[in-house]
Amino acid sequence: DVDPFWRDVRSGIIRNVSVGYSVRRFEITEEEGQVPVWRAVDWQPMELSAVPVGADAAAGFRWQDEDEATCTLVRGTGQAKEQDMSENKEQTAEGGEEMEQQAVRGSEDRAAPMSTRVVADMPPAEQADPKDMGEEMRRIAQEAMEGERSRISGIQEAARKLGVAAEITADLVGRGVGLNEARAALIDAAAQTDQAIETRPHVRMGEQCEVETRRAAVEAALLHRHDPGAFALSEAAREWRGMSLLELARSFLAAEGVRVRGLSRDEVATRALHSTSDFPLILSSVTNKTLRAAYDAAPRTFAPIARRTSVADFRDVHRLQLGEAPQLEKVNESGEYKRGTLGEAQEKYRIETFGKVIGITRQVLINDDLGAFTRVPALFGTAAATLESDVVWGVITANAAMADGKALFHAGHSNLAATGVKLDVAGLAKARTAMSHQTGIDGKTLLNIRPAFLVVPTSLELEAEQLLSQAFVPTASGDVVPASLRSLTVISEPRLDPASGAVPWYLMASPAAIDTVEYAYLEGQEGVAMETRMGFDVDGMEIRARLDFGAKAIDWRGLYKNPGVALG
Repeated sequence: DVDPFWRDVRSGIIRNVSVGYSVRRFEITEEEGQVPVWRAVDWQPMELSAVPVGADAAAGFRWQDEDEATCTLVRGTGQAKEQDMSENKEQTAEGGEEMEQQAVRGSEDRAAPMSTRVVADMPPAEQADPKDMGEEMRRIAQEAMEGERSRISGIQEAARKLGVAAEITADLVGRGVGLNEARAALIDAAAQTDQAIETRPHVRMGEQCEVETRRAAVEAALLHRHDPGAFALSEAAREWRGMSLLELARSFLAAEGVRVRGLSRDEVATRALHSTSDFPLILSSVTNKTLRAAYDAAPRTFAPIARRTSVADFRDVHRLQLGEAPQLEKVNESGEYKRGTLGEAQEKYRIETFGKVIGITRQVLINDDLGAFTRVPALFGTAAATLESDVVWGVITANAAMADGKALFHAGHSNLAATGVKLDVAGLAKARTAMSHQTGIDGKTLLNIRPAFLVVPTSLELEAEQLLSQAFVPTASGDVVPASLRSLTVISEPRLDPASGAVPWYLMASPAAIDTVEYAYLEGQEGVAMETRMGFDVDGMEIRARLDFGAKAIDWRGLYKNPGVALG
């Protein structure tokens, strides 16, 4: 059975040796200035194999005449031994105690460098021929040199085939790394390079268009199913409108090459939510569009009386309250222009982050509950719009202090009536007069601010509309509403209704004429934002709604409040 292998050995096809051994005792030789040499003087061979490629290319077979002495190089220990081949064979026949002397000892994973000191354990000097010893030393040095060249060329050839960077190759050569170890390192380096390369399959333009068309059609079908009045059904969406969520999931899994035959409803729902198909993307898009639609549709009564802006970060926003320009003065002939300054005050505020996360489990797909993907996001959108109204109108109702330490509506700001009166022509006239008499920061220049909005709680909405109605015909001259007051726009807001007592009303200028209240979003995130991901704590999909928003009164001079009276 082993005859074919033996012929390979004899013919030189298999020429390397792999030796497994166990060392019982070392003999340590130390010389000053030299690396200590550990020599195994008592060791037991455990395994000796003829192999095509060994760990050490120098560990192989040699054949010599029986009467010819040979010197066996032991690499790594830096020693050479002279042996008689016939004597070796006799010892092997007797018991195999010196079997290792018939093969070149396995070295470390590289050839010994040329600087290795070789100590010859030869016969006594009087029996050895110095000429022969010199020849042997030259042969050993030549062999070491050839081994080093073989190691370097092997590393460089492997690096070239694997396409590894030159600096990695130079490092392996310079550190004296053995050939096999260097090859392993080069393979690892090549694998890391391959992982960094984009490996996603190229999708042809036609296939990409088909995918986008299908995705848009399914989205349209689901949105039309949610709200037929708000979302039209496209022609491409008609073939998808009658399919349940689970049927859609099964269809998309099959399009991705997943075998869905025989899968239970639970397995289909689980795989669809955690697959790389377009199905999770479609559900995410549907939830985002329903949330945005509900957010945009929610009423915001504060928009006309406040100014919108955006900020870059969450740090304090400083807003300058510019004063009046200095009055122009007469310049006499050959006279000089006098310098003036602009008065200014400063208000500051910052935006805050508001949000909520809700999970939608796979049971929603199994139960074909589309409302979880549409109604829940819609409620999120409405809640975000409600929060914005709470923040902005909270600036009015909270009546917080301004930068000067006084409340927004304060007698010192000349924007708060001393006594509350009911909403009538006389009360509106006094409020309008007070606003027109507002002065600049210097306290002298009249700004002549004109109100644009009559802002009332809902409990005064009907009375305000009747008062300013163009069709109202007064029965007495005292009830005539001037045209200047009829131009006011009524804004009704339920957040202004008090729990009890007097019901206030307000006059406000347009934010285009003078700063009033300012509200801000984070730049790039105007309005509510929604994110979805496959849940970890929830066995399904998680939806997170986030709003970055803030508001602050910038100037009190465009706002006026009358405390009002209790309604009878």
